[in-house]
Amino acid sequence: ALSLLLGTTITITSNHWIMAWAGLEINTLSILPLIAKSHHPRAIEAATKYFMTQATASALVLFSSMTNAWHTGQWDITQMTHTTSCLILTSAIAMKLGMVPFHFWFPEVLQGSPIITGLILSTIMKLPPIALLYMTSHSLNPTLLTLMAIMSAALGGWMGLNQTQIRKILAFSSISHLGWMAIIIPFSPKLTMLNFYLYVLMTSAIFLTMNTVKVLKLSTLMTSWTKAPALNTMLLLTLLSLAGLPPLTGFLPKWLIIQELTKQNMAPTAIIISLLSLLGLFFYLRLAYCATITLPPHTTNHMKQWHTYKPTSTLIAISIVMSIMLLPISPMIPTIL
Repeated sequence: ALSLLLGTTITITSNHWIMAWAGLEINTLSILPLIAKSHHPRAIEAATKYFMTQATASALVLFSSMTNAWHTGQWDITQMTHTTSCLILTSAIAMKLGMVPFHFWFPEVLQGSPIITGLILSTIMKLPPIALLYMTSHSLNPTLLTLMAIMSAALGGWMGLNQTQIRKILAFSSISHLGWMAIIIPFSPKLTMLNFYLYVLMTSAIFLTMNTVKVLKLSTLMTSWTKAPALNTMLLLTLLSLAGLPPLTGFLPKWLIIQELTKQNMAPTAIIISLLSLLGLFFYLRLAYCATITLPPHTTNHMKQWHTYKPTSTLIAISIVMSIMLLPISPMIPTIL
């Protein structure tokens, strides 16, 4: 965990491409034991897939920065001026994040990992690549990013529709959220960061709730309401917030991104990505329905679970409240951006 924080900090604070690359490598190597911890064949497979994709992406980051240094004579992250280097870098970071068309590894790895490791993969591990995108945002190709963003939003929503494993659903949810972050980064990088922070907040709330009630698939989620009824009710609201429904926190970044895209004369793009987020809304509603609205008796035969009197942790309580109630802060956002 210490080297995870070290790697993330090195990448975020570096100005030199070699330092950023070193931070990414430390990050990758420190998460591998956490993925393969259970020694289950699926966990080992997940760790191997993760290592191979991340190693390829790191090599591409190094290659793009070397090409840029070859042409411009300097290694500064913010001075990516060579066009081909920028395209290679965008592909490398998309591979690191799990954006379409480099998304295949992410659902598999998340499915093979324990819930808390899945939370780390979906949140902290995405921070260094997002920070690199933020630092190089002025020199990236908007057309490529828009194309990848729309494909991510489409595939993330579409492929999550028929999943029954909650970790896979959350992986596809992550892919579609990355689409929203990528589409706005050439025009308003701070908005991407805001979207990322709120996404981390809402995803953390959901993963920590799943970890508390020990649920991994939809059929067990149906009977988990007896374990912690209040927590399950809040889970319903957090899922709707992640879907981006109006009175909740998740609506805030979507609203601001659509507003910014309209200002940039990209109203058709805004309409397309908004319609694609409806696909995601379907599987969030499915999760919410299974968590709170489905009552036994139902078709799957499960024993009724015991009510757990274990107090909910403060971290879950804070993250859930913030995931639901941050929309009123929206008047403050223009002063930050």
